Amino acid sequence: MDDDDDDGMMPRRKAGPAGKTVEAPGLMLIPGSRNPGDITLRKLQVFWAVAHAGTLTRAAKLLGVSQPSLSQLLSSFESAVGARLFDRRSNAMELTETGSALLAQAEAVLRSFQALEDGIAGGASGRRKVLRIAGVSSVMRTILPAALARLTGHQTEFDLHEAAPSDIVDLLHARRATLGLVTSGAITEVGGGFQRFEVFSDPYVLAVPAGIDLATVTDPARELTAAQRATLSGTIQFVFGNRHSARVQGWYDRVLPGNRVVARARSFELAVEMVRAGLGVAVVPALCVAGNAQGITLHDTGLSPRRVVAMLPQQSARQPVYVDLIAALRAEGATTRLPPVRPAPPFMAGAGADDAALGSAA
Repeated sequence: MDDDDDDGMMPRRKAGPAGKTVEAPGLMLIPGSRNPGDITLRKLQVFWAVAHAGTLTRAAKLLGVSQPSLSQLLSSFESAVGARLFDRRSNAMELTETGSALLAQAEAVLRSFQALEDGIAGGASGRRKVLRIAGVSSVMRTILPAALARLTGHQTEFDLHEAAPSDIVDLLHARRATLGLVTSGAITEVGGGFQRFEVFSDPYVLAVPAGIDLATVTDPARELTAAQRATLSGTIQFVFGNRHSARVQGWYDRVLPGNRVVARARSFELAVEMVRAGLGVAVVPALCVAGNAQGITLHDTGLSPRRVVAMLPQQSARQPVYVDLIAALRAEGATTRLPPVRPAPPFMAGAGADDAALGSAA
């Protein structure tokens, strides 16, 4: 539920300093601030969320609050600072120079508070540490459960979220998840404050209904029936981001000229089910078919593999429970059995060579 031109969620900033500022504990305040005492942690979270989400609607969804409540908190924060922090556009909230200057300070305060929470949780005698993990469905349902079972010796409980890559990044930034399992391309523009650890990779494959045998096909137009050609030319695409979609479409255009989009899905698992029903074909990572390849055939695409990384705040990366969890994820990933993948049929040979970047983009 992972995503990529619009997945980094980085705020747009105006260049240049914000003018004169004075330093308050952990935050730079503008001279003439009306009431610095009204600056609360919640208001800092709201300010940060709006800056990163770009709209009030997305920020409210990110924090799990109503938009009117979020707007009220943001207005209160601007009043406390004594300056306008955003320019309101028709479809976006753009940081002003003052807002841009304050954002880095707000992020530092929020990171420090997260470190304090983690320290208290880790040091409290008898208290169970909550691991809030968000990840893509294929990894959450296959590798993660066995990895969690390896965490012996830790007093932990788990709060788990299946999500798209862009939502995982948002959950991490909002501190509603402390570890994300996301494809590497979704985090190219996340920014600092996080560490990344590769835990698993799997190949991109073409999922085809089992009734269509492509093993020796060199020319689908001559060697397949009209019904088979119609199914093969219908593509089911995973909605991730503009660049990812363009790369997948480019691969389809090289392999299946004249293809058409039959459906767009928000998860690879749903795309596979559409293929299983005979509605078309789909490029998917092999892991999402693990344990349930009945009714479909998988063919090598020649595309670079998908790379899954564990992403967590820097202050958490050295905590024993996270060190052990990453080791467990890697161990389970190394032993995970992927479904059988057939070689690319003759008409697909070499199709992935022109777009090796796909594996790092989704």
